[in-house]
Amino acid sequence: MDTAGGELLRGTLDILLLRTLSGGSKHGYEISKWIGHRTGDAIQVGEGSLYPALRRLERKGWLESEWGLSDTNREVKFYRLTRSGRRQLARQVEAWNTYVSLMACVLDPAEAD
Repeated sequence: MDTAGGELLRGTLDILLLRTLSGGSKHGYEISKWIGHRTGDAIQVGEGSLYPALRRLERKGWLESEWGLSDTNREVKFYRLTRSGRRQLARQVEAWNTYVSLMACVLDPAEAD
């Protein structure tokens, strides 16, 4: 997974994928493009990271998939969130927001020793 500044924090890919699919089913290429678009191409998720992560989330029961035709008439696998995946996304968003808030407290120059 490539970013403008290097590797993403560990565990970030899961929340990115769950959030991407919260708007409806998408195939792998659409998922990758959506993340790139939403981040101004600062975050690029390559196939080597994307598909293993999708399979892992599917094994956890957070995603389900089915084969279908893309806009270009190619057979692709579409992924969508399960009910369990929606609950997991909510948990991860809450944890992420707490983490960001705590990091802001530590990094705030006005609070320096």
